Amino acid sequence: MPPLVTFVARLSDGLPLVANTAPDMSSGVTQDHKNQAKDILRGLGGTSSSPRMSIDTTGNLVFHYLVRDTLCFLTLTEQSYPKRLAFLYLEEIADAFLESLANDHGDPGWRDAISRTARPYAFIKFDMIIQRKRRDFVDPTSRQNTTKLNEDLADIQSIMKKNINEVLNRGEKLENVSNISNSLVSESKKFKWGAKKLSWQAMLNQYAPIAAAGVFVIFVLYMKFFW
Repeated sequence: MPPLVTFVARLSDGLPLVANTAPDMSSGVTQDHKNQAKDILRGLGGTSSSPRMSIDTTGNLVFHYLVRDTLCFLTLTEQSYPKRLAFLYLEEIADAFLESLANDHGDPGWRDAISRTARPYAFIKFDMIIQRKRRDFVDPTSRQNTTKLNEDLADIQSIMKKNINEVLNRGEKLENVSNISNSLVSESKKFKWGAKKLSWQAMLNQYAPIAAAGVFVIFVLYMKFFW
């Protein structure tokens, strides 16, 4: 069974740029799985997550994601599908997508195009390329894919593996941490302003008597010599 669902999303906020679903949905993929995919993508922005990860779900399905530059590439496969081949699939999707962006917008102009995009699935035309790539990865035992696996030098043991609940719960915790961080930044600004105010008051208390004495001396001299 080939990769079942594929997403390309902006890393900063998880905005889906293109998505593709295999036409054969007899493998148990549900709307919940698609929602989980979107939750995973949204949870990656601004974190120090692993650039590669496999995430177990219910129903003997596994998410795999790959972070490349400012983008995230995610797919859903059956557990029996070779992990190394799933990441090779994502690598080829990433290479093709970045090449397409560079052809359309130039390099590094494509980064501006990605950052300015506000509409989900704005790069849906790339769906055709995903379809072609997915057909290439239908059969893990094909000669083509066997050759790819033999030539792949990636250390599959270095790829992190987590459970879907752990990842989504982490997303909630990260949101709380973000809120706390924002609050601390706000309080820090208030403290900085208060510190400046106290500093000015201290300088005023220190130098005001001297300034007043100087003005008094100048006034006396003026009255003595010029009045």
